[in-house]
Amino acid sequence: MFVVDASVVVKWFVPEIHNEAARRLLALPHEYIAPDLLFAETANTIWKKIRRKELTAEEGQALVADINRIAVETVSCRALAEDAHALANTTGRTVYDCLYLALAVRLKTRAITADERLEAAVRNMPAVARHIQLVQTFDTGGA
Repeated sequence: MFVVDASVVVKWFVPEIHNEAARRLLALPHEYIAPDLLFAETANTIWKKIRRKELTAEEGQALVADINRIAVETVSCRALAEDAHALANTTGRTVYDCLYLALAVRLKTRAITADERLEAAVRNMPAVARHIQLVQTFDTGGA
């Protein structure tokens, strides 16, 4: 089981940098889990792409519907808020980003992300660093 964040899930559907690595992850027989924030974050990312004219409104609406049907189990943000807040204070990253990391720590697994700043923020924190991996290194990082 892996925690996947919005940066990875969007890459499952939209051609962007590292989307091939994200699709390799998706092709593997694993279970995926995320804080329920995932769906708001992916919808917001798609909205931004529409505003930047990278997608049409119709394409965006279809993508949001497709993402809402993906097989990712969710955990309430409420259940993760205290841990995420503590991690945010320690790492300097947002509580939103740290929700994914808090879930990975709680489940003793890895959060797979394309967020290089988040990964860099915890790289020198051994207790947390083992719970995060960049999607672009997933196939070389020992699945």
